[in-house]
Amino acid sequence: MTFDLAAAAIAFALIFPSEFPDKTFIASLVLATRFKHLWVWLGIVAAFAIQMAIAVLAGSLLSFLPQRVVLGVTFVLFVVGAVVLIKGGLTSRVVERAAEDDERQEIESKVAAAHATSPWRVVVTSFLVIFIAEWGDLSQLLTAGLAARTGSPVSIFVGSWIAVSAVCGIAVVVGSWVKGRVSIWRIRLVSGALLVALAVWTVVEFVKV
Repeated sequence: MTFDLAAAAIAFALIFPSEFPDKTFIASLVLATRFKHLWVWLGIVAAFAIQMAIAVLAGSLLSFLPQRVVLGVTFVLFVVGAVVLIKGGLTSRVVERAAEDDERQEIESKVAAAHATSPWRVVVTSFLVIFIAEWGDLSQLLTAGLAARTGSPVSIFVGSWIAVSAVCGIAVVVGSWVKGRVSIWRIRLVSGALLVALAVWTVVEFVKV
């Protein structure tokens, strides 16, 4: 099975901005305020390694279906992703901040109940917080869709996993600084536009089949 650098780059370009500043980013930021950064990051990337592997496996299984079915399903996934990102980008900052505060409080309560002290417990706590909270989120859906669409599961896994690992690393190290200086809504709108382009491309191929 060959590695497709272009497919990995596409996965990274789509997944990276989709995680700003969702629950993954916020959870990483909250965990980093309580525990040592390295152990938090290791637990988070381990959780995402499993989640992305499962998403890629689901997409690979989907690719065995008739091509029209695969194109139809991936079209839906890309449209859902585009709607989520564009809606998030257009949402007012007040509403977005209120939702973010609710997510932060939820995550802080889970972290406070963990009582992690040793590095091992910090890794396990970080793993569980992300592993439980992030099932079925946008990054997994897009990863599954890309795996089915490209037929390059290893490449999509690598690109997606590096993307979420990078987002979590940024959140852990300089999350507060990033949130105060980066126009997240612009990133989301651009990402949504890219997903719209992929959806259109999928429709074109559907018609040609």
